[in-house]
Amino acid sequence: MASRPTRPGQRDLTTGPIGTTLLAFALPTLGSNILQSLNGSINTIWVGRFLGEGAVAATANANTIMFLMFAAVFGFGMASTILIGQSMGRRDVEAARRAFGGSIGIVMSGAVVIATLGWIFAPDILRVLATPSAATPLALSYLRVIFLGLPASLLLVLLSMALRGVGNSVTPLWFTVLSVALDSGLNPVFIRGLFGMPELGIAGSATATLIASHVSALGLLVYIYARDLPIRLRGHEISWLIPSAALARTIIAKGLPMGAQMLVVSLAALMMTGLVNRYGVDTSAAYGVSMQLWGYIQMPALAVGAAVSSMAAQNIGAGLWDRVDRITRAGILFSAVLTTTMVVAVIAFDRPVMGVFLGGDSPAIPIARHIQVLASWNFIVFGMTMVLFSTVRANGAVWGPLTMLIVSLFPVRLGFALAFEGSLGADSLWWSFPLGSLANLAMAAWYYRYGGWRTQRLVVPQEAPPEHPAEGEPVGRLHPTG
Repeated sequence: MASRPTRPGQRDLTTGPIGTTLLAFALPTLGSNILQSLNGSINTIWVGRFLGEGAVAATANANTIMFLMFAAVFGFGMASTILIGQSMGRRDVEAARRAFGGSIGIVMSGAVVIATLGWIFAPDILRVLATPSAATPLALSYLRVIFLGLPASLLLVLLSMALRGVGNSVTPLWFTVLSVALDSGLNPVFIRGLFGMPELGIAGSATATLIASHVSALGLLVYIYARDLPIRLRGHEISWLIPSAALARTIIAKGLPMGAQMLVVSLAALMMTGLVNRYGVDTSAAYGVSMQLWGYIQMPALAVGAAVSSMAAQNIGAGLWDRVDRITRAGILFSAVLTTTMVVAVIAFDRPVMGVFLGGDSPAIPIARHIQVLASWNFIVFGMTMVLFSTVRANGAVWGPLTMLIVSLFPVRLGFALAFEGSLGADSLWWSFPLGSLANLAMAAWYYRYGGWRTQRLVVPQEAPPEHPAEGEPVGRLHPTG
């Protein structure tokens, strides 16, 4: 097949070698994920060193709330990314822009409302979370500034996801670098009042995040227009920021289940933490460190899954189902190899890494090493499942993955942990991780083969033909055969 012409900032994912294209697309996403995690760790170090444990507890409580906000946006962002990817596969630039405009309109209007209500009701939110009284004043100062920066933070996420939908994963990486550099660099400046800046304490950490989010989001927006990237809206296209009722229903119907998956994972994690806490402070500390390491172990799988989703969406839109299957197989292979490498590295060098968090003589380290040996390999299975789910979601199948996730986390994982706790003790908790992941993989494989998700059709709902087509853009619907 001849390669299709593409605009600057747009990559045609329906042609060329699958393996190298998948890796080239996934690696910048992996880099973004690593940078964001490092940014969180660095900011926690600044807060802890300058302001103490109470400030760290305050930021942890506030970040829990922010995670819930981003969970919802992740769902809507993924829905628009899939719609954009399928539209680009059909070479329907107008539909891609309408999907992008609709998602921006829905999320940003909601973000302004949430930020306003969050500022007003921040004390009540912290009270519901049972924030320790000693940390409440700090958490309130931090949370209110974070809410002010919420719209810009969400805009940056949406712009990055939309660019990945048109095949561009490199540009989001550079603006993630900018955001992380500003956030990490400005934290001590505003916490301590360096270089003539006001000394804001914990609010200074949030102020650094606010500035970094605004500069990066606005910078990316300017870059999109300066380079005339495919998702920019001009002229009459600005009206697409107010989506039609049909498009809004599509984005919400697909976005809510995908956002709910993050909430389900969070709920299961909270319940598991409660079970772990019953075994004492050393086991709790060991589990906390293990989760820190697991955050890095699962990054390759998340990056490969995002790449598979974008590639599959474009190829489904183009009708190239043979390439969809080959993309899925390549994604499973890459995810398994990369995640296995991470697991082996973590287990081989776990003691010095854990010593950074706990101190070399901590009694929690042997427990944490035992947890790694029993449970870490579950992320290899998790990565394979992530690829299968990424492919089926690329055609709008969202309820099946959500249902299977709920089954694997609650009746299987938590059910096993509780049922065998009497005979296995704490090991029942660690063994429940791979058991739940294996159950999820089995269900995902069955669904991929027999679930009927290929028969669905996901398109941006048609509107009246535009009176002023975007100059020089193919706006008609092309349906290549595959």
